[in-house]
Amino acid sequence: MKTKNLNYTILSAIALIFTVVSCDRDISDDAVLATFPNTAEVYTDNPVGLTDEFFISFDPAGGANTEGFGTDDNVAFEGTSSIRIDVPASNDPNGSFIGGIFRDRGNGRNLTEYDALTFYARGSVSGTLGEVGFGTDFLDGQFPASRSNIQLTTTWQKYIIPIPDASKLVQEKGMFLFAAGGFDILGDGPNGNEVGWTFWLDEIRFETLGTNLLVEAEILNGQDQVIQSFVDTTRQIDGTSSTFNTSDGQNITVNTSPSYFDYESSNSSVATVDETGLVTVVGSSGTTTINATLQSVQANGSIELTSNGVFPHAPIPPANAQNVVSLFSDAYTNEPVRHYNGFFLFATTQGGAGNDPNNVDISVDFPDGSPDNIINYTQLNFVSIGTYETVPLVDVSATTHLHIDINIRENVDASDFMRISLESGTFSGGPVAGGDFILNSTALSNTNSDGWLSLDIPLSSFSGAVDFSSIGQLFFVSDGTISDIWVDNVYFYSM
Repeated sequence: MKTKNLNYTILSAIALIFTVVSCDRDISDDAVLATFPNTAEVYTDNPVGLTDEFFISFDPAGGANTEGFGTDDNVAFEGTSSIRIDVPASNDPNGSFIGGIFRDRGNGRNLTEYDALTFYARGSVSGTLGEVGFGTDFLDGQFPASRSNIQLTTTWQKYIIPIPDASKLVQEKGMFLFAAGGFDILGDGPNGNEVGWTFWLDEIRFETLGTNLLVEAEILNGQDQVIQSFVDTTRQIDGTSSTFNTSDGQNITVNTSPSYFDYESSNSSVATVDETGLVTVVGSSGTTTINATLQSVQANGSIELTSNGVFPHAPIPPANAQNVVSLFSDAYTNEPVRHYNGFFLFATTQGGAGNDPNNVDISVDFPDGSPDNIINYTQLNFVSIGTYETVPLVDVSATTHLHIDINIRENVDASDFMRISLESGTFSGGPVAGGDFILNSTALSNTNSDGWLSLDIPLSSFSGAVDFSSIGQLFFVSDGTISDIWVDNVYFYSM
């Protein structure tokens, strides 16, 4: 079995609720020279300098409940009022969690003199705040920072969120962010039985504590990655965090936007990296190492990137769209898919996460600017593309062939094989059947000059009694003999 250090690049998205917008702020020279207010207070007895909406909720379409936010004139840590948040139960029809942001009503604040966001909180029970932070403004915020899973008590306590690098916050609009779900009364979840609870917030402000010591910074979750890439491809630095030691001896880890870090490429003729952590391959050959610092502290994690020239796209599919049922291709309209990797028990395969064909492992534009999305399965033993349960089973009974483009990213040995399997009736309540088509090492080596193996398999060549009117899964099985492949243009068609 062969292994690679990491999958080939290209597209990585940060899947946290403080999503980073990887773009430059177009700030005019006048704006750069302007002095923005340094107001520290966010909420005392009233919101301070916030938008008229005060609370801007996460999208209800994503499950956010907009009904539980308000103020309470009977409960306060200090003064006469606090923010009261009634967290919904997991089965609340109006949404299973509550969360959102507070945004500055002006052009932003200069927070460079502060080193922490602080607030007081208490709960009706010892519930958990899933995310608390600042820097998210639902506009173009580049500097989100947050803490995850803060457990409250039933008495008022002060909580702090260290600012990763305050020198970046010259015009910040995102004043506060929170998200919370139901209370797991049994302590065995999350499993859908969480109950509603209430928590209060008060005295939210930015402060200069002078006691936060940066002890660790990470990019790429601290991993030293070795990757192969191609000209004009990009990769977003992710897995970014910072850890601070505070005056009470705690080590607090902060989810930290990549934009807080300063980056360096050892060979900028191979790849460059901008202030948002976006790596762009510019050279047709060579190797570079990309490192980062935070407040002059060297971050754990790096990328050693080698450029292999122009990206080898798969052949353009020739089939007429009217005769195609597509599961994954930029050339056709794809059927709804449950997953491109089910991450099943005993499966080691990585890559293909999610069900969006436009948000996969590799995305490289064709010369005309249109996207070419590719799945990169690594550590392959078996994996499926699933069309069942949450999406309709796929009817391919009017087609005659299955087409798949595969690029094997390693040497093929004589004992290597790959089995393509189809399963019908998956979780339908009816009969389930399967059928296989096996590729030996000779077949796997029958590639074009760019390394692509274009398969056109007659459906009649599959063993078993597959019902082609109800396809639920398509499997790639190598048992680890082949571990790293690219997959593109997976579709059924008729001649």
